[in-house]
Amino acid sequence: MKTAISIPDDVFADAEKLARSLKKSRSQLYSHALREYVARHAADQVTEALDRVCGEAPPADYDFARAAATRTLRRSQW
Repeated sequence: MKTAISIPDDVFADAEKLARSLKKSRSQLYSHALREYVARHAADQVTEALDRVCGEAPPADYDFARAAATRTLRRSQW
């Protein structure tokens, strides 16, 4: 599907550079970026992913990870 959008000049220039460096067309770059953005912000997909992770059995190194996370959180300012 073709569409027209308006974006700031600096964003366009950065996208052009990135497309060239990745050897992708502008359409491929924009399509990939938009697909990733939508996936990251789709509430249902985020909820489903969290449900899957929470439903899994703890990994073998769970105790180590929990202790490391606890130490990190204690040192962090909220």
